[in-house]
Amino acid sequence: MPSSTAALGGRPRSRRDGLSAVLARGRIRGPLGLLGPGFVAAIAYVDPGNFATNISAGARYGYLLLWVIVAANLMAVLVQYLSSKLGLVTGRSLPELCRDRYPRPIRFFLWGQAEVVAMATDLAEFIGAAIALQLLFGLGPLPSGLVTAAITLILLAVQRRGFRPYELAIAACLATIVIAFAASLAVVPLDPVGILSGLRPRLADADSVLLAVGIIGATVMPHVVYLHSALVTDRVPHRDDAELRVLLGYTRIDVVLAMCLAGAANLAMLVLAAAALGPGSAGAAEAPGGLAVDTLAGARDALAATIGALPALLFVLALLASGLSSSSVGTMAGQVVMQGFIRRAIPIWIRRLVTIAPAMVVLALGLEPTMVLILSQVILSLGIPFALIPLVHLTGSRAVMGSLTNRRALTVTAAVVAATVVTMNGLLLVILALGG
Repeated sequence: MPSSTAALGGRPRSRRDGLSAVLARGRIRGPLGLLGPGFVAAIAYVDPGNFATNISAGARYGYLLLWVIVAANLMAVLVQYLSSKLGLVTGRSLPELCRDRYPRPIRFFLWGQAEVVAMATDLAEFIGAAIALQLLFGLGPLPSGLVTAAITLILLAVQRRGFRPYELAIAACLATIVIAFAASLAVVPLDPVGILSGLRPRLADADSVLLAVGIIGATVMPHVVYLHSALVTDRVPHRDDAELRVLLGYTRIDVVLAMCLAGAANLAMLVLAAAALGPGSAGAAEAPGGLAVDTLAGARDALAATIGALPALLFVLALLASGLSSSSVGTMAGQVVMQGFIRRAIPIWIRRLVTIAPAMVVLALGLEPTMVLILSQVILSLGIPFALIPLVHLTGSRAVMGSLTNRRALTVTAAVVAATVVTMNGLLLVILALGG
């Protein structure tokens, strides 16, 4: 069985440093060497779909839905920790364990839907990056797609130098997104009372319910639930249960730090939109019913019209970092899915070229990107139960996890989170089907 590093297209390491060797690098370098996989997973929580949802929520309802982002981020912390814990304790990814533990028809169904989810997610993220290039340089849809393809291939090629450089590159993209929105917040008047009020759970009307469901529904990305479990399997070897528990402690830190950064970026998006474009802001008064922010291009234009060209530029740069990095992560997730469920793998650059094809068709035909994003979110919603339910089941199984099986309280909490996310996504699908 190839290691997860090899399956993901990275260069296999002939010798891997154990826990003691990593920690011996120094008080700072040692612990930092144990962080990284959480940041790769976290980039999926600030993908182009999050941009559109958060900006729309802030522009229409001000700070009202801040609490939804906080709640969604807490769910993400738990889910991604369980995924990493599963991989670390068992040495196997979630797809591999599903293959071993479930009957053949179930695992082939799980593989098929996981492939569709990974490709649909990658499609949306690729298009988001292409839109950013269009907005930055005025390129046509097809040229922007070709440039996006080239850049994402280069980003994936970083893995040939080992997986650590790739982790650092993705972390840099996440930092770019956070810094871009933090800098933009410095030029808009914030309402501290309104921000605090937004942390109190409440909804206004049916449309606010739809946006809240959309935020929660886009929180748990099934493809990175699969991926995260693979990223940690052979990263740092451990000799015994004592070292394994130490690694789990650092894994919790990794996940919490990464998800907090992703959560901060999402909060900053909504706060920026609320302060610059929301009800009562100067931007809201510039057009009857508010400025159109229902597309990524519309959001950029609205920010430029209300708070200036620099914040609008930072928004597009953050969108580009989001699209490029999350698209490469989506490609890797597809590789983990295939390797895990059916023990087959193809070179990751071939998978990248295959997943580029649908996006290039969309761009070449001039289809409305926003509608493609919506369709991808629907497909994503359909795939969430098939990642979360096995995750909760396997991490709560003593036969799988041994002495590190989830405690009953954690299993119950995880089941409630899974049920909540599945219910919210089901509601979202019903609303969309009814034309809401």
